[in-house]
Amino acid sequence: MEGEDMTTNNKEALSIEQGQLKGDQDHEFSLPSAHTIGHDSWQQVGLMLVTSFNCGYILSFSNLMLVPLGWTWGIICLLVVGFYTAYANWLLAAFHFINGQRFIRYRDLMGFLFGREMYYITWVSQFLTLLLGNMGFILLGGRALKEINSEFSDSPLRLQYFIVVTGATYFIYSFLIPTMSAMRWWLGPSTVLTFAYIVILLVVVVKDGKANTKRDYAIHGNKADRVLNAFGAISAIIVCNTSGLLLEIQSTLRKPAVSNMRKALYMQFSVGLVFYYGVSMVGYWAYGSTVSEYLPEELSGPNSVKVLINAAVFLQSVVSQHMFAAPIHETLDTKFLKLETGMNTKENLKRRFYMRALLFSVNSFVTAAFPFMGDFVNLFGSFTLVPLTFVFPSMIFIKVKGKTARLEKNLWHWFNIVIFSLLAVVTTISAVRLIVNNVQKYQFFADT
Repeated sequence: MEGEDMTTNNKEALSIEQGQLKGDQDHEFSLPSAHTIGHDSWQQVGLMLVTSFNCGYILSFSNLMLVPLGWTWGIICLLVVGFYTAYANWLLAAFHFINGQRFIRYRDLMGFLFGREMYYITWVSQFLTLLLGNMGFILLGGRALKEINSEFSDSPLRLQYFIVVTGATYFIYSFLIPTMSAMRWWLGPSTVLTFAYIVILLVVVVKDGKANTKRDYAIHGNKADRVLNAFGAISAIIVCNTSGLLLEIQSTLRKPAVSNMRKALYMQFSVGLVFYYGVSMVGYWAYGSTVSEYLPEELSGPNSVKVLINAAVFLQSVVSQHMFAAPIHETLDTKFLKLETGMNTKENLKRRFYMRALLFSVNSFVTAAFPFMGDFVNLFGSFTLVPLTFVFPSMIFIKVKGKTARLEKNLWHWFNIVIFSLLAVVTTISAVRLIVNNVQKYQFFADT
């Protein structure tokens, strides 16, 4: 039944998309998709966003977001960046349709409006973001498994063994669940795991915080370090709120896709944001500026609780990472699968197996060689996510509505373009500096 369902959905997807891609858009930037288009409800997508953004990454945010900023600037930046990111995604969702034409990929929209160069800039920015994010997920899963192993062994295995296990698990899931729409039956278990580990974690962290009477919230380092680390923290806040693939997620929604996407965003930036901001603030409150970059390392116990939390983090990450990797799979599937047949024909299964295996093998190898969790977060939140989230939507607004919009609206969007372009430069410098420092500090394949 699943194979027949996917075959039917695949044919419907191609039919829907080809019916929308007409006129000037029917050119090299727009291809039919091997994945399902226009099929999912906003509740399904909203739940996917909530659980995916409340993945194990949030266990790093106390260290990455609040330690460099402190309480005052930390709270201000959390609120301002969170609100601004919600607004930018809300704005971009409106451009899923332009003059009745549906754009299911961000790069297609940018190529259509601005030409070949912007198509490839968007394509590279998105895929660098997604590949680096996927490496961060693999590292996250490996860290969770190593923490479990450490509870049962005085000589735990090297981190690299668990990175390989995590990469293999992600590969199997991506092969069996090839699209975002196919995740729908897994969102229920993912939700249970998400809120289970968050609630258990918060109970232990609050207990530790009450017992910790020597918390230090001072921001350490010289002036230059504090400034650059602060911009790195802003980059991490952006990462925890957005993905750079809104149009790709929106493409799975049934009509009206714009209002449905905005409903899903309301769910993410209300229910979802409360939890990933909440964990970040409670972790910083409990442990202060010495909080670990992986929060379960700080927990006082008991050991069974640590094992339970890390096991839930690992299992939940298997589902949540798939949303961020799905656009890569969609590109490869659309390029290499036989679109005239279903997703689960023998030939397409073989091709899908090889493509998924190659992707996760390369990503797992690179992750094992550079196991620096903070670097992944800061880097793909700087020179890629900042333009994708804040700069490009304002460029689109000016291109599409600039001639008819009021002067103050055009000035507002030009302001966004200039300010966030400068922010992208500064946060990228901060991220590169962090990488250089870690490369000097650690050897390749370091057992961190």
